[in-house]
Amino acid sequence: MAGKTSKKSAKVAQKVAARRANGKPTLLSGGNPQIAKAYGDAPVQAYIAAMPGWKRDLGRRLDALIVRTVPGVHKAVKWNSPFYGVEDHAWFLSFHCFTKYIKVTFFRGASLHPVPAGESKHKDVRYLDIYEGQLDEAQFVDWVKQASQLPGERM
Repeated sequence: MAGKTSKKSAKVAQKVAARRANGKPTLLSGGNPQIAKAYGDAPVQAYIAAMPGWKRDLGRRLDALIVRTVPGVHKAVKWNSPFYGVEDHAWFLSFHCFTKYIKVTFFRGASLHPVPAGESKHKDVRYLDIYEGQLDEAQFVDWVKQASQLPGERM
C-alpha cells in the first residue's frame, strides 16, 4: 500500500509542478483555483481568470457588480477565495467555486433583507449558491449594498 501512495503522491507533485511551470494555478476540488494569499485587485483577478468554464464569466460579473455597487471596495484572496470589504481586513462577502455552482458567503447575511436562503452553522453567515445562468443581479446588488453597510468580519 505504501508503494501506491508514494507513486500517487509523486504523480500529483508532477502535475502541480507542471502547472506552476506553465503559470497556471492548480485547480482544487470542485475547480476552485489555488491562489496564494494576497491583498488587492491583482490576486482577485488572477483567481477569476483561473476559474473554469462558465464560472469565470460569472466571477467577472460578480466582481464587476461588487465594484460598481461599493466604490473603493477592498479586495484580497484568502483561503483560495476572493474577499471583499469596505475597510482593511474587515470583510462583508466572499465566494468560492464548487463543481456545479459558486457559493457566495455573506458574513453578516442573517441581517440582510430578505435573508439569503443558504444557512450556516454560524448564526450570522448566510450563503447564496449560484448555478449556471441563475444569477438574480438585482437581488445580488441589493444584498451587496446592504452587506457593505454592516460591520465587516475581521479575519
